[in-house]
Amino acid sequence: MENSILLQELKSKFEKSILSVDETADILTVTVAADSIKPIVAFLKNDQDFIYLTDLCGIHYPELEKELGVIYHLHNLVANKRIRLKAFVTKANPQIDSLVSLFSAANWMERETFDFYGIDFVGHPNLIRILNVEYMDYHPMRKEYPLEDATRSDKDDSFFGR
Repeated sequence: MENSILLQELKSKFEKSILSVDETADILTVTVAADSIKPIVAFLKNDQDFIYLTDLCGIHYPELEKELGVIYHLHNLVANKRIRLKAFVTKANPQIDSLVSLFSAANWMERETFDFYGIDFVGHPNLIRILNVEYMDYHPMRKEYPLEDATRSDKDDSFFGR
């Protein structure tokens, strides 16, 4: 299965939903509209044999208009072909469809992404924090928090090249 053939199939069904394509890395990367992620993944699973959801994770680009994103890695085991899908949402409305109905493995991954980035997976059967405490009122992987606590007095900066 060639990337060009797969892209042609995707564009014929979801032309308006495909925002960009990147083939420079070792894996085909397609950025899609967030509201189309579920039908696109269903098409890839059912019609193109991408039956394995390798990974699903969040990302935060604070400098972009749609600053929160979800990255999906799918694998066609028969053709040994992988594809990366990216979908972005705004921080004001961080909602995207859940893929749990397509891949049961998405359950844990979506909960983890919700826990760390605050992305709401619409239709998820149990979207609650999975690794952090339930009373935590922020999402720690967003790039809006300082890397270090400036008030710490128990460390010697000379050991860190400062």
